Amino acid sequence: MESLFTSISEPIADFKWKKIFNERWPAYEAWLTANGSVYDSKMSLAALRKYMPGMVDTHEHLCHLVNANEAAVCFLTGFQPPAYNSACSQAVSTKDTVQLIRNYDYHPDRFEGLLWMTAWNGKKVIASSDCLVGVLDGMNEDGLALSLTFGGREIVGFGFGLPFILRYILEFCSNVAEAVNVLLNVPSHMSYNVTITDKTGIINTVQIAPDRSAVVTSAAFTTNHQGPIEWAENAGFNKTAQRATFLENLLFRGVSGDDLTHSFLQPPLYNTKYFHGLGTLYTAVYNPIERTMYLRWPNDIMVQSFDIFTEEKKLIKFNHN
Repeated sequence: MESLFTSISEPIADFKWKKIFNERWPAYEAWLTANGSVYDSKMSLAALRKYMPGMVDTHEHLCHLVNANEAAVCFLTGFQPPAYNSACSQAVSTKDTVQLIRNYDYHPDRFEGLLWMTAWNGKKVIASSDCLVGVLDGMNEDGLALSLTFGGREIVGFGFGLPFILRYILEFCSNVAEAVNVLLNVPSHMSYNVTITDKTGIINTVQIAPDRSAVVTSAAFTTNHQGPIEWAENAGFNKTAQRATFLENLLFRGVSGDDLTHSFLQPPLYNTKYFHGLGTLYTAVYNPIERTMYLRWPNDIMVQSFDIFTEEKKLIKFNHN
């Protein structure tokens, strides 16, 4: 099993983003259809204007660029997407410098494999993309870094897909406090944990859900639950409690950022159940102070920064069980 990872630089969405859209949109539209999505652009656009008004011009530009149909107009707002979940682990180290480290665990066939550097609204952003607009993890030029993990709950409700909210944060926020404020005010359609840090080393992990108020914590790590386990089957499959305990012990011991990163490339944080949608597709490390980041695999690395961002492709092979 293998995946192609591609890094792309395009400040304002143009022919590169359009090419990706044209390649990926048929699969996304089929996904929406298979999940019985109902397209209501009036409702989707009203929600975007109400909760993330700064993205309205960007949305209009993207839709114009690809001559979006009704389904694409709705999809590109990020409002009320179908339910989906991943696994993932993440932690922040402040031992030697500030580093946000995360594993993204998902099925390779449902992963875009794209790392973008953009400046859609004037602020440079480096991020792993999801749903063509959204962000799985990323950092902006102000040194604000964040990533998500699934929150381990089955409830689906009113709101946006979280990757779209993370995009909004990186486009318009400069520090942890501003990011937290967005998470407290923009509804997410599913439960997620978001870990945020910036160049000052402040850390917040926010537990968000569609059916209850967000909880802001000072935790420097998270896996796939929010407090007590609520979805036992899911927790047993992805070993969220075991991974959380492992991370907690590492941080308590005060391991270096490099040692923590190495641990993300090993069990129990590194997963190989790719056919079951629970394989580690990459380890991302963001350094807000140095404004650098890299993607790591057991046998390869992709290094990027805001000063030197290189377009490249890497074919990564995964060993599965």
